[in-house]
Parts: sequence; structure tokens; C-alpha cells
Amino acid sequence: MKILVLNGPNLNMLGKREPEIYGYETLEDINDKVDVCAHELGVKCDFLQSNHEGVLVDNICEANDKYDGIVMNPAALTHYSYAILDAIKAVSIPVIEVHISNIHAREEFRRHSVTAAAAAGIVAGFGSEGYVIALRALKNMIGTIDESVELNVV
Repeated sequence: MKILVLNGPNLNMLGKREPEIYGYETLEDINDKVDVCAHELGVKCDFLQSNHEGVLVDNICEANDKYDGIVMNPAALTHYSYAILDAIKAVSIPVIEVHISNIHAREEFRRHSVTAAAAAGIVAGFGSEGYVIALRALKNMIGTIDESVELNVV
């Protein structure tokens, strides 16, 4: 099983940007946490962060032939990107939307997710643990891994 983990604008600034909201973990820290969980689940994850909407759209569309699912934090694009919404609708693999903060408890403009309409599920407000929750949910949604896979968790 292969999963693409996509992160949108400004998430490369995690650990520095508004730590009172997003915490002190960096995106690299989060990716490492997801990678550990992926190993435990027997899942392979590839990671991509971009500040450019088109790059995210391209990767969503290309993921259809390369991955079994997507865990995605569209960041600010959540609230207005119909291009990402349409890309998610265009693929046949499930996408789980993740938000570090609880977007529904924040400013009014952050409370609506345009992209959620096409997502298989949403995880919000659990900090970086939301990525792990999303990965586990996506793995369960897609199906169990091949039982013949031997995991050597250290």
C-alpha cells in the first residue's frame, strides 16, 4: 500500500509560524512521525509540501495511478481552492483532509472547507497526531495490507 502525504502553503514554516496555534514541531518532525506509523502499518508514504496550488493539483491528479490514497493538509487553500476540490473529485483514490488546529474553532473564514466536500474524511484539531489518525483511517478504508508482509519494527 502506498500513500501520498501532501502539505499546502506555509506548512514548511511549522515550528516557527504561530506556535501557539500550530505547536513547535516542524514539518520534518511530522513526516518522521507519519513514517514511523507507516512502517508499523506496512504502508509506504511519500511526502510533498508546496506553496503553489498548481503543484498540489498536479500531484493529486498524478497520484491516481501511483498511490492507493492521499493524506492532505491543504492549509489556507482549504478555504477557497476549487481547483483542489476538482482534482480530488477527479481521482478514484480516497483523500483524507487533515488540519493541525480545529478550523471550526478559529476565525470565521477558516470554518468552511471547500475541499472537504470531496474528501473521504476530515481530521482536525489533534495537532500533528491528526496525520497519524488520518493514515490509520486511510489504511483501514483501503483495506488490510498483505498478511505475508513481515514487519521489523525497531
